[in-house]
Amino acid sequence: MFNIGDKVVYPMHGAGTIEAIEEKEMLGNIEDYYIIKMPVGEMKLMVPTSKVENIGIREVSDKSISEKVFDILEKPKDPYVHDVNWSKRYNLNVEKIKSGDILEVAEVVRELSHRHMERGLSIGEKKMLGTAKDILLSEMVLSQNESHDVLDAKIENAIEDSYNNSSNIGENQTL
Repeated sequence: MFNIGDKVVYPMHGAGTIEAIEEKEMLGNIEDYYIIKMPVGEMKLMVPTSKVENIGIREVSDKSISEKVFDILEKPKDPYVHDVNWSKRYNLNVEKIKSGDILEVAEVVRELSHRHMERGLSIGEKKMLGTAKDILLSEMVLSQNESHDVLDAKIENAIEDSYNNSSNIGENQTL
């Protein structure tokens, strides 16, 4: 299905490059494994080739999809997600991250970032924001061929602009 050098996304871990395909024996079973090197955190994953579809591993988005991430980051917060109770919001965000869809992960980053700027986040949500941002960055680094630091700054600027524009809209409506 995939070859050495292919860029793939592993939901809940982010994007990486298939570094090798190796035959390994685990618990008496011989199976082929993809060895995936993750750019963020320098982690390596071993994934059985037979489980790729069940896990939801997919190719890294092309540059045009990655650019849509900024459209999402620049939108105002979603009042529904922003105002639901903590456990429901947490579960909604977990499902979006688990989906492996870069656009849904971008929504999580935007919503949690806006909430953090407004009210602060619980420890669990701070950790979730960090995870979602790492997943987002890992895919964008591979799809856009830009450095982690450059993309991180672009993401932060988009979120800050969005937050400031959302605040200004709210102020203008109350006048």
